[in-house]
Amino acid sequence: MATTNLSAYDPESVPDAGKMRFGIVVSDWNKDVTWSLLEGAVSTLRKHGATDKNIIIKHVPGSFELTLGAQFLAEYEDPDAVICLGCIIRGETPHFTYICQGVTQGITQLNLDYNIPFVFGVLTTDTHEQAIARAGGEYGNKGDESAITAIKMAALQQEMEK
Repeated sequence: MATTNLSAYDPESVPDAGKMRFGIVVSDWNKDVTWSLLEGAVSTLRKHGATDKNIIIKHVPGSFELTLGAQFLAEYEDPDAVICLGCIIRGETPHFTYICQGVTQGITQLNLDYNIPFVFGVLTTDTHEQAIARAGGEYGNKGDESAITAIKMAALQQEMEK
């Protein structure tokens, strides 16, 4: 169970994103959840200076496809960071475990293979209610948290390249 609000952060600690370019790949499976995550991420990027022309959004069918969608974004759109948004809800079969492992390993591998940050904004919950609570509900919005992470990691990379 989450113990903190995923949307709570110190705005002063977030670098200006005005000159950064972001890719967002969002799963359309569980879209009542994932599109709320998307709204949170976009709103937070804008709040910190990112312009609409520098926020590229691509949709994929499910969370398993996030990895390849993120790779496509990195290769064809030249972003400073890619945010991967999805929602995997446990069911009655081991499918949940395989999808979670594949997505986690895939996004981790993208971070190692490319010279940009890929942010894991994927909810892995037992129930739909838990997902809603983390997509704008009582525990805030994981999309907000993912956007902050993308900004901070892109800024870290820019700082290191100087």
